[in-house]
Amino acid sequence: MFDERVRFTPWWWEAAPPEAAEPPPVPKSIDVAVVGSGYTGLSAALTLARAGRSVAVLEAQALGHGASTRNGGQVGSGNQKFTVRRLVELYGEAKARALVNEGTAMLSYIAELIDREGIACDFRRVGRFRGCMHPAHYESMARGMEDLKRYAGVEFFMVPRNEQHAEIGSDRYFGGSVLPNDAALHPGLYHKGLVERVRAAGALLLPFTPVTGTAREGPRVRVHTSRGAIEARDVVIATNGYTTGALPWVRQRVIPIGSAIIATEELAPERIARLMPKGRVYGNSARVFHYFRPSPDGRRMVWGGRVGRLASQGSSAAYEHLRRDMAAVFPDLEGVRVTHCWSGNIAYTHDTMPHIGCHDGIHYATGYCGTGVSRSTYFGHKVALKVLGDPEGRTAFDDLEFRTHPFHWATPLAVPVVETWYRIRDALGP
Repeated sequence: MFDERVRFTPWWWEAAPPEAAEPPPVPKSIDVAVVGSGYTGLSAALTLARAGRSVAVLEAQALGHGASTRNGGQVGSGNQKFTVRRLVELYGEAKARALVNEGTAMLSYIAELIDREGIACDFRRVGRFRGCMHPAHYESMARGMEDLKRYAGVEFFMVPRNEQHAEIGSDRYFGGSVLPNDAALHPGLYHKGLVERVRAAGALLLPFTPVTGTAREGPRVRVHTSRGAIEARDVVIATNGYTTGALPWVRQRVIPIGSAIIATEELAPERIARLMPKGRVYGNSARVFHYFRPSPDGRRMVWGGRVGRLASQGSSAAYEHLRRDMAAVFPDLEGVRVTHCWSGNIAYTHDTMPHIGCHDGIHYATGYCGTGVSRSTYFGHKVALKVLGDPEGRTAFDDLEFRTHPFHWATPLAVPVVETWYRIRDALGP
């Protein structure tokens, strides 16, 4: 059930609300204009500012308004979208090996950054349990994990169904896998920590300053905003699922998709421990999947999935499917109250791969396809190195063609249809 005082804002904002202060004046010129103040933009700004560049971070809303403070706080390698075998089919063995190894580097990078910067965001290597929704998924999952270990050294172990209660207090799954090095963090506190370090490095943070367009003027780019124009030597687009028509080249190549999360009322710690004995982050093998975890204090269930289609996002009815899915996995939670409901945009690409590069002199990093915490932090750093001309900015993703689609304008309209078809296929079996 939903609490009568349910809040339609992220539970993470209780500890780290978005900054709502008046923005400083817009400068006339800057070395680098970074568009977007999520993990990508802040990671890029931190690297650039510490390299001596003058940096302005332009944000349409309050700092921390977007997906970087709305996600589930699950931190993986970014290798979840394709199996290694599929990557080999698409790109060949050498390229597949490079891509999965760079995926593991993303997880290492965010862990090192948080440690080095001393960001207090409840980062812990709790491991990930991924449950099999059908019996046939178990063997295919095991083969995929074996390939990932062989190509990239990723540690894992399989958990058969008769042993899964050591990992999860549910009979919903048919066994699963564990990635022990995956992690969890508090998204709001991580974002807040990045904001503090970027500000301390000397970058200018400009909330409530939406970009309305860009125009190249010789060697520089004029970035038009609602509060005036800035001339920049370089521009970094870091807007991901919140990219607007003001940035048309990138906008035509990403598909914004809503993701939604609910958080329960406080529960007894022993109750949470019965349901999630190892306190991991969790997911499943379905095409339309759900993901969940205990809150960092171990007192709430935080449950996510696709955004509701049939009701306003300001209505609890839009989140009823998440509460229902949660109760299907954990019948013990059938009667608990939901106190927070929220949603945010992730960005998919047409090839379901993240992309980083430069078009017409404007740099971009985007398309994390729902695994953005580690990917965005890493790509932000790498795109900054590209701006600096540092060869360390090279990635295995640089030469992937960033395609659009001739009917891109209709893609968002097709998302509910495709999702419904995937739900039907999930119900029918593998």
